[in-house]
Amino acid sequence: MERQQFLYDGDRRYNVLLGEQALYTNVGGHDVLRGQLDRLLAILTLPRLSLGVIPTKAAYQLWPGNSFIMFDERVVMVETYSAELTITQPHEIALYGKAFTALQRSAVYGRPTRDLIARALASLE
Repeated sequence: MERQQFLYDGDRRYNVLLGEQALYTNVGGHDVLRGQLDRLLAILTLPRLSLGVIPTKAAYQLWPGNSFIMFDERVVMVETYSAELTITQPHEIALYGKAFTALQRSAVYGRPTRDLIARALASLE
């Protein structure tokens, strides 16, 4: 919850992509998942957040691979089960940027994203 303050403070922009399956992945029980989905609906319209969801049936431009976090063009962090990789080589960071752009082409934004989240939430009822 403390990390969420960054969505409200400062001038950073956050571009987030989720696969639709993440909206149904239940770690912690229905109450936890319901809270997470409610929170996603609440923050969808924040001006510093761009939240895209890649629908289950979307045609992917490339295999999504491991999740990663890009910090501008300076650092990429990749989390695996055994380690956190910190990538700082410009040519490698550029590859992650291209991968993110390709994944964005498969995503939906705005109202379609809200509809996918609402559908996942309704499935918990």
